[in-house]
Amino acid sequence: MKQLKSWKRFGLLLVLGLFLSWGVSCSTSSPTSQNGKQEIEFWTMQLQPQFTDYFNQLIVNFESENPGLTVKWVDVPWSAMESKVLASVAAKTAADVINLNPDFAALLAGRNAWLNLNETVPESVQSQYLPNIWQSNKIEVCPNNQCQTVTFGIPWYLTTQITIYNQQLLQQAGVTQPPKTYSELAQVAQKVKEKTGKYAVFVSFVPEDSAQVLQSLVQMGAELLDNKGKAAFNTPQGKAAFQYWVDLYQKDLLPKEVLTQGHRRAIELYQAGDIALLTSGPQFLKAISQNAPTVAQVSIPAPQITGDTKKTTVAVMNLVIPKSTDVPEPALKFALFVTNSTNQLAFAKAANVLPSIRESLKDSYFTTLPANPTAADQARLVSVKELENAQVLIPPQKDIKQLQKIIYDNLQAAMLNQKTVDQAIADAEKTWNER
Repeated sequence: MKQLKSWKRFGLLLVLGLFLSWGVSCSTSSPTSQNGKQEIEFWTMQLQPQFTDYFNQLIVNFESENPGLTVKWVDVPWSAMESKVLASVAAKTAADVINLNPDFAALLAGRNAWLNLNETVPESVQSQYLPNIWQSNKIEVCPNNQCQTVTFGIPWYLTTQITIYNQQLLQQAGVTQPPKTYSELAQVAQKVKEKTGKYAVFVSFVPEDSAQVLQSLVQMGAELLDNKGKAAFNTPQGKAAFQYWVDLYQKDLLPKEVLTQGHRRAIELYQAGDIALLTSGPQFLKAISQNAPTVAQVSIPAPQITGDTKKTTVAVMNLVIPKSTDVPEPALKFALFVTNSTNQLAFAKAANVLPSIRESLKDSYFTTLPANPTAADQARLVSVKELENAQVLIPPQKDIKQLQKIIYDNLQAAMLNQKTVDQAIADAEKTWNER
């Protein structure tokens, strides 16, 4: 399943801003009923037709346990979800339970769009979810300068990154083990280039593309923003991270096109056998076997590359409940049903993802390899082990894509010798704080 997308329609939010502020503050709608039953409308993101049978059965099970309730399921394409949510929240026509990622959900949480689950989900229920994942659905909001931390979503399914490596290419370079840290990656990159003429890795510095470099700063010990939203990366750790990528590029250990091409190019190069390592989700192993079977035969899953912090990144899908819903209690009941241990385990197996609830992870599917494990089986166990230190590394902040652009633009300038590292990081700090 594709790495989760960040919000792309920030301009639309600005247009709807004032309307949205009014729209979530009041609601005059009355509870929807179908044949005397209360209806819960549920939106998911592009899960049909692959999971149609799963959700139809899920809904049947829920309705049989709750005879006074009925569920209307609407599946929305990825490309339409964010604009649809923005418009519907403003117009008070949003579904009662919506499947979103924390980045986009946090953006609207700052505008008081969602129910505060701190007030509705008991601590005994909250504790059933992985604590670091539950934390990813929290944000500080300050209406009328009265700040409080709110929980705006219930964690659902997770995906982690792993390193997929071409064992044959590393062996040609005299490398016996894939790198576990960024410092080891630099050493491997040098060996691969010297012995094979190829590159070890492709990491995009295109501002609108992958957040991998931004995440790497956190993994190397830098803090992106302080608790007031000001730049916090102009530190020894931040400078070391900037210097790391500048050195790798200037030593010709990264392809020149990392400045102009996105993560898709990394996939193309890996499948062509032209780079040794690929950072991706475990599910990508299936695509490699279909698109490049020769490369797939020598592809091995390994843990995500990280820094001294040992932090690993995780992508979270969650369920949010609009404040304007006229069925808040049934909506919460359904959201907790979708994410309970039984249903999360079933969906995780069907979708090749990870559950966010502790009990599901105890199943042998996530703890034991089968007798003749495939690369996908191995990747699944690698991913589960990463959850211990996994977290959403990029803070929920409405301008986070702007921060990525500022940092990437200045990193590119340093990589091209247009600025020193000190100047680049200072300029990034100033640009962010004065935006």
